[in-house]
Amino acid sequence: MNNLKGTNIILRALEPEDLDFLYNIENNESFWEISHTQTPFSKFILKQYLENAHLDIFEAKQLRLLIEEKSTKRQLGMIDLFDFNPQHKRAGIGILIHPDFQKNGYASEALSVLINYAFSHLNLHQLYANITSDNSKSISLFTKHKFEKVGVKKEWILSEGKFKDEILFQLIK
Repeated sequence: MNNLKGTNIILRALEPEDLDFLYNIENNESFWEISHTQTPFSKFILKQYLENAHLDIFEAKQLRLLIEEKSTKRQLGMIDLFDFNPQHKRAGIGILIHPDFQKNGYASEALSVLINYAFSHLNLHQLYANITSDNSKSISLFTKHKFEKVGVKKEWILSEGKFKDEILFQLIK
């Protein structure tokens, strides 16, 4: 598991004891825009999800990891690979840091660790991220890690009655 460790963080599989953290994240309406969620999740549904979280990325086509602070074991957020396509060697990447822990470098470190893992262990050729044009924190984070803006999906996301553009970023190995 050394491949999923940074200096200050560890990326690890979700465990049953992460249920309350996952419940709070998934039901926080301020995150729904980026997760494309429209309704709350029950603890029962999330418990079932955790029970099936053991599926291999090749089977589930996604890999969801908890970002944990190394020294305190505190749950900081989540990072995931989605739309995993081994044939074309690509996946989407998303990250969420709980607001209490933002601006501490955790997102940057977690993203760096997952990029390295995706390219070196999953043998991916490219990663992509979809970011709304008003999400300056995420745009800054991904461009810092050499993701390039390759396109704009005009009026792609409807949020609070207004359409937003979504920018497509790619990182090619």
